[in-house]
Amino acid sequence: MLPLQTGLSFEQAPPITVPFRFFLTAPLFLLAAACLLAWFGPAALQMRQAPATLALTHLLTLGVMSMTMCGALMQMLPVIAGSPIVHPRLTAALCHGLLTLGTPMLAAAFLTGNHALGLASTAVLGCGFGAFIVASGLSLARIRTCNSTVISMGLAAIALAVAIPLGMVLLLARIGSINIAYAQYAELHPLWGSIGWAALLIIGVAYQVVPMFLMTPDYPKHLTRMLAVILFALLVVKTAAVLLDASPPMNAGVDTGLAAGLTWFALTTLRLQAMRKRRHADPTQRYWRLAMSALIVAALGGVMLRWVSAEAAEMLKLVLGMLFIIGFVLGVISGMLYKIVPFLAWFHLQSRHLRQVPIPNMKTLMPDNRALAQMRVWLCAVIMLAAAMVLPRVFTYPAALLLAAAAIWLEWNLLATVRSYKNTRRLAMAKKI
Repeated sequence: MLPLQTGLSFEQAPPITVPFRFFLTAPLFLLAAACLLAWFGPAALQMRQAPATLALTHLLTLGVMSMTMCGALMQMLPVIAGSPIVHPRLTAALCHGLLTLGTPMLAAAFLTGNHALGLASTAVLGCGFGAFIVASGLSLARIRTCNSTVISMGLAAIALAVAIPLGMVLLLARIGSINIAYAQYAELHPLWGSIGWAALLIIGVAYQVVPMFLMTPDYPKHLTRMLAVILFALLVVKTAAVLLDASPPMNAGVDTGLAAGLTWFALTTLRLQAMRKRRHADPTQRYWRLAMSALIVAALGGVMLRWVSAEAAEMLKLVLGMLFIIGFVLGVISGMLYKIVPFLAWFHLQSRHLRQVPIPNMKTLMPDNRALAQMRVWLCAVIMLAAAMVLPRVFTYPAALLLAAAAIWLEWNLLATVRSYKNTRRLAMAKKI
């Protein structure tokens, strides 16, 4: 069994239903994204601003990525920072319910162009993310001692608070409610959502979970002190450069800095994994290796955008976006779910002092062979999606099928762990009586 790291306040962890409701919903949105891809086919992979592409992207970024990350932050803030979320059950139910409702509404608004649906989805998602940002902000404000993980989490929450209004403005402009410089906001929104919200949160969480779950040395102090702050500062500079229409060299310098920071994190993570205490590579470690490889390709590919034609740049942005979202972010999320979900199940069974029945260990709650098989399907889906960008008529439908299979398999594996947790608790309670 994994050792509980010192400095972590597991006794302040929220009820297990708080993170689990988010974790179990995310694969269903991945399945919905796969179904949408199968329905629209190559049309969903041709232009970034096409309705089907936007619907697909937001099913992934809101329904899978943000859904899981909100649940993870609600779980980890009390444990890492010792500052619980206010009314965790109520906050989780509110945020989860509004995100679950608002995400398909937004996808439908993109697909239909319906003005009323667009306004409604903006209101629902705005309230859902607003409640989450306020709750996490109050939790962060109560922290007395900040470490590198807390700082990175705080900056990620600020980035989310920037990305969401930008997205709402873009949607309102798209449905004709307001008139803005659409191209500028369309460039900034994904930056704050991907690098600011997703990457900064993953980086901060990695400082804790990679050494804990993957048995690696700690991240270097100079990286943990500097990286999140540098990336956030570069995002601020990039925003100013875009809004003020700065010179191309300045934009190129900021883009190179962002790519270098992300590559630094990815290479360091791969190096730490090569130094891990256990030589056997479990599914989570393999997920992390593949995710870091996708991040390196996406980061370096972003620097190359300025040296290709406009038509090639459009296709390259689609490929890089897919690698970042599905390869990097969803790769890390899937890998960590295979550790966090069984760990939480084991921990909550232990904390209830259920001595009447043997408590299954993590490998029993989530066998490696099940996770490894699902990971292979996910990897094939990523490869097939990349191929679909080049030959969409040939590879789009197999990619959608593989993505759907990976989503169903992930959900099935997570539900199997939850069933084992519930069965163990039920048997223990019955013996108590």
